[in-house]
Amino acid sequence: MTERKTLKLGTSSDAPAALEKKGRGWKISDKRLDALHDRAREMKRFASPANKALAEKFAKADLGRYTFKRFAVVGSAIVDFNCHNLGMAIIILEEDEDEALSKRRDKSLESVGIRVMRIHAGDILSNIDGVLERITLGMRMRIGNKRDARREHWENSQPKERGPAREAPDANAADDVQDSASEREVETSSEAAETNDAPRETSAEEE
Repeated sequence: MTERKTLKLGTSSDAPAALEKKGRGWKISDKRLDALHDRAREMKRFASPANKALAEKFAKADLGRYTFKRFAVVGSAIVDFNCHNLGMAIIILEEDEDEALSKRRDKSLESVGIRVMRIHAGDILSNIDGVLERITLGMRMRIGNKRDARREHWENSQPKERGPAREAPDANAADDVQDSASEREVETSSEAAETNDAPRETSAEEE
């Protein structure tokens, strides 16, 4: 007698352990993601003086579409500030920072194209003007990198033809104009945020 085959439903252990989230496609379970957001809210309630000082400056600056979210969850990491449109994260290095853990986190973020800027807490508290200038330069660099990447993508997507190269369409030109305006906004906003601060001696920290 032939054995009848039956349809068997997979057990819970057969289901994938993680769900692929929107955005950058991080594979993080719902439980893990909820825990990260809870941790981020806790960190915001007990933020360091350096984090509060920089958050105050960002709140005063009109950065247009390049705003920074405080204690943002990016993948499985929590960063002090994150600008999604720029793909740029700011990490404040506190005195009790676990250097080995920080390097693993930063390497993970940079592997998916996120620019990580590390700033010592002491620099923020003693030389906020210099820190804002450094952040402004980093933002302008990211804007330029994205503009170049967009143009390269367009050029590579065009069929190879003989004769003079075609120019990018007006859409790209409009983006370039918007990026240039954003660069001016970033610089102007940073200068405005520095207006109320007394001048201090600069002491740049290497990343």
